[in-house]
This record gives sequence, C-alpha cells and structure tokens, in this order.
Amino acid sequence: MVLPLAVLATLALIVVPLPTPLLDLLVTVNFAGAIVVLLTAMYVPGPTQFSAFPSILLLLTLYRLALNIASTRLILLRGDVGTSAAGSVIQAFGQFVVGGSFVVGLVVFLVLLVVQFVVIAHGSTRISEVIARFTLDAMPGKQMAIDADLSAGLITEKEAVARREAIQKESEFFGAMDGAVRFTQRDAIASLIITLINVGAGLLIGVLQKGLPLGEAVKTYSVLTIGDGLVSAIPALLVAVAGGVITTRAAQEDSLGEAVISQILMSTRPLRIAGGTLLALALIPGMPKMAFIVLGFVAFAAARVGDRRRKEEEIAEEAATAEPVPEAEEEVEPLLSIDPLCVEVGYDLISAVGADRAGGILDKIKGLRRQVATEMGFVLPAVRVRDNLQLPPDRYQILLRGVKIAEGRIPRGRLLALDAGATRQIEGEKTTDPAFGLPAVWISPEKADEARGAGYTVVDPPSVLSTHLMEIIQRNAPELLGREDVAHLVETLQKSHPKAVAELIPERMTIGELQRVLQGLLRERVSIRDLPLIIETLADHAGSVRDTQTLVEHARRALARSLSDPLKTPQGVLQAVALAPELESELTEALAGEAGTTLSPSRARELVQRVTTAVAGTGGQAAVVTSPTLRPYLATLLRPHMPHTPVLSTLEIPADVTLRAAATVA
Repeated sequence: MVLPLAVLATLALIVVPLPTPLLDLLVTVNFAGAIVVLLTAMYVPGPTQFSAFPSILLLLTLYRLALNIASTRLILLRGDVGTSAAGSVIQAFGQFVVGGSFVVGLVVFLVLLVVQFVVIAHGSTRISEVIARFTLDAMPGKQMAIDADLSAGLITEKEAVARREAIQKESEFFGAMDGAVRFTQRDAIASLIITLINVGAGLLIGVLQKGLPLGEAVKTYSVLTIGDGLVSAIPALLVAVAGGVITTRAAQEDSLGEAVISQILMSTRPLRIAGGTLLALALIPGMPKMAFIVLGFVAFAAARVGDRRRKEEEIAEEAATAEPVPEAEEEVEPLLSIDPLCVEVGYDLISAVGADRAGGILDKIKGLRRQVATEMGFVLPAVRVRDNLQLPPDRYQILLRGVKIAEGRIPRGRLLALDAGATRQIEGEKTTDPAFGLPAVWISPEKADEARGAGYTVVDPPSVLSTHLMEIIQRNAPELLGREDVAHLVETLQKSHPKAVAELIPERMTIGELQRVLQGLLRERVSIRDLPLIIETLADHAGSVRDTQTLVEHARRALARSLSDPLKTPQGVLQAVALAPELESELTEALAGEAGTTLSPSRARELVQRVTTAVAGTGGQAAVVTSPTLRPYLATLLRPHMPHTPVLSTLEIPADVTLRAAATVA
C-alpha cells in the first residue's frame, strides 16, 4: 500500500500548491533517493539482484518531474518575495553553490545536462540494447544446456527450475532496462526546457505583473531557476550513473568497490609504472611537485599492498586446496618391519667408516651387493647403515633381522695391518681381524708404508667393516634368501628358460621347496648363480625324491665343476684330505645305526680336531673328500669349526680333475 500511495502523492504534487518547507523536504528526499539508488547499484553482487531498478528509475523520474512542476509554480507565483520563494534548498543551490552568478550557474547546469544526456544516458542506452539482444539470443542455448544437464543427471529437477527462472528473470530485466534508461535521456531534455520556461516566464511575470525592475527580476528569477535546475539535475545525474553501473555490471560475489580494488591490485606492474610516471612528471618545471610526488608514492604503496594481498590469497588457496589430514590413530604397522641386514656404528665411526663420503661404507656396500650377485647368485637385500649412540664411540655391530650376530671395534684414526706372513713386527695395538680371526695390528696412518714394507696388508676402516660384513653375509646367506627373493629369481629365469621353469614349478616343486634347496646350497657356500642348471637337475629328480638334503646333493653333483674349479692349483691339481677307510666304516655304521645315531660328543670333537690339524698342515688349501653317504654329515660336523673348508664327495669331482691326497685322517 505504501508504494501506490506514494505514486498518488507524487501525482498530487502536480496540481496541489506546496508550502516551501514541504518542498524543501521533498527535494531532500529526491537527493536521498538518488544517493541510495546509486550506492545500491554499486553494492549488489549482480544486475538481476536489483531487478526493481527499471521501475525505480521510472518512479524517480516521475517524482523529479513532479518536483520541477511544484517548484516552477512557486517560482512563478512567489518570485517577487525574493530568492527564498521556492524554499531554502533551491535558494542555497542558486546562491552558494554557484556563487550567485547566473552565468556560472547556467554553465554548470548545462555541463551537467551534457554529461547526463550525451555521455552517461547515451552509453547506458547502447549497452542496454546490446545486452538485451544478446541475452534474448542466448536464451535457447541456455535452455538446451539446462535440459542436457538434467538428462545427464548432473542437476536435479528443482535446480533446473531455478536455473530456468534465473534465465527468465535476466531476460526480463535487461529487456526492461533497454527502455528504462531512455527515461534519463528524456529527463535531461525536459530539465532544459523547464529551465528555459522558468527564466523566460519569470522575467515576464516579474516585470509585467509584479512590477519588478528588470535588473532585480533578472537577478531573482535567474538564481531561482538555476537553483531549481541544479537540485533537479544532480539527482538525475546520480540516477543515470546508477543505471550505467547496473548495465555494465557482471555477476560476481563482491561489491563494485571491492571488485575494482581487487582487480586493480591483482596486477601491480601498472601501478608501479603509473607511480614512476607521476614521479617523472614532478620533475617538469612548473608542475605541482607535491601533488605528483604524493600520488606517485600512493601508487607504489598500492602496488605493495597488492603484492601482499596476492601472497595472502595464494597461501589461502593452497590451504583450501590442500587435502585435510584426517585425524587417525598412530600407525604402528611400520614398527613391525625389520631390516634384513643392518649395520650400527658408534659416534666416532660415522666419519671413520666414511658413511658420509665417497669411498666410504655406503660405496663398499654397493660393491658387496654386486659381489654377492656374481659370486653367490642372489640379490642381497638393502643394508641399512645408521648410528647408535648407545654403542661405544669406536664400536660397531651387525644385526640380522634385528638381532646382533657380530660386532667389532675400529679405533679412531687407525688403520688395520693384517699379519699375512710378516717378516718383522711393527709397533701398534695388537688385535685380531674381525672377519677371519687373523692376527693384526692397529697402526697410525703414518706407519702404513712401514707396515707394507714389513709384509703386512694394510686396510682402511671402511674396508675392515665391509670385509667383516661380507663374511657375515656368506655365513648367513640362507637366512638372507627369502621366499620373495626366490620368486623374483624364478620370474627372471622364466624369461630366458621358460620350459625348464614350467617343468619344475609349480608341478613338481613349490617356491618354498625350491627355497629350501637353494638355502642348503648357500649354507655350504655353493653359488646358486647357475640357476638354470639347478632348475633342470631338480626337474629330473623332484618327481621321485622329496627329501631336501637329497635334492641338495643332486644339485651339488650337477655343479661339480664349479665346486672343484676354485680349489685347483695352477697345475690343475686338487689337494684332498681323506678319511681312512676304517674311519669311514665307523662313521657309516654309526649313521646306519638305530634312529640315525652318530658319534659320541667326545669322538666327534676328536674327529674335528684331527681334520683341522690335517687341513692346516696343507696350508689351508685342501678340501675334505669323502663318500657321498658321509658328505652331508661330515659337512655339518665341520662347518662351525672350519667354515671355509669345503667338504666334497667323490661324485662331485670331475673325471678330468687330478686328485692328490695331501693328508689322511685316521
């Protein structure tokens, strides 16, 4: 009810004379309404959010024209009383704003009309025409896009209805704006005509009817007319600007002011160039230096603010796009994993073994892995090297699956001189080689040349540790060969020997059974590098033999040449330590006894001692040779005491190898 009554009251202004206080109030309302409309147009997110603007534009134009008629009536009827005839607002604009000068006021009024009519209103009209045409042309495509999204299930029926309503509202809005902005054009023309009427009619009435002198009539009616024109033109200009803002807005979440500031500050290079240009203009003689300098620094400050805002937005965007880390219980599964092989060193050995430099323990381990692959035939798992502050500074320990199996000591700043038949002794800390138990001496680096001259073999700390580690690997190779490792070896072999692999696995043996056979070979330091031959041999016997040790013996016989070749002298002779016939008979009877009973502990120790003495008498270069039946038992008996002495059966020595009995154990 309020709006219809306001429209009727506006129409009443045309016919009902108004007292000057009421006219002042209504003129103030006109200013307030224009300001509110302009600010609303600047703060709405998009044009369609102010869909009532065309109607508001029409009502404000009607209201302003009604005020023009009401003020014209008062000017013409009461102009003889002076410049206060049409109220205080019009008097103030006619006297104070333009300084009481008719010429100045007329020029200001005409400038406002030109800006409103030629610039703002004309531009808004053209923009409205283009937007209305393009909006109508795009409607079918938008409707089809909505139907396609609905058919594809990307949106719901409710969302489709909302989108169609939005398109319809947008089309109606810009169509209405195409006509509404023309009000501002015609409003400017009407204001000019009303001003001319006020001046001409006012002079005629003042001079002819009121009897005013011509000079006084010109002064009074010109001030009133210019004041009336300004109080009408300024709100009209504000509303025209609001129309231009609405028609040029794009849909966005920010207000116009925020959008302008953010987009200007988005690229700071133009601001810096503008600041530099302003500072350069300040150097021109006659220019107001302070103004240009201040504005130049303001431009640079705005660029700085833009850089800071962009960085903050980038940080906020990264934080927004980053996937939130779900709060979960502490993962304990990684704690369950155990390193197959690990070397822990004390504080002093971190640099002593060269863990942090080329040629150090890490490079040595790479060489060890290659050596294991070529000599033993399998891929060594990764060896972890880490410091352990709980160890003494000069000690290290080797862990197999988390359990310590060996340890050693490397004094800081010392080299190890191995006594491999030295001609004379040298000064130093006596010790034993951690890998083989040979006598050795810790010496300072300055005595290295002296030690070599005396017949010692001098090795550095990384080599000491890597040699010890290699010995541990050879002793514990069966435990380092896991089922996954065997499966990987089989997969690799299958690419080059598919028939052999298919014949054995999985029809005759499983991966686990093959693993146990390979572990049996590695236990006696037999290389499994010739895996194709091992696979073929097992394929020949696995169908009739299920015992792992028997299969190991078959594989050893197939590898006879690779077993005997490293043991031959340059002349092709293999030195052998044999068992006396009566001793072999004793052992054979013991093995064939009830429940596989073997020798008594004392008799076994005596046998080990005799074999050790016999091998040592040959310089440690001989192999123990026995019958195929005794070989597995004798190898198991001697391995803890003589890990580097091979035990061969007579079937594992090729016919073309010359065998020489270096000693006989009775």
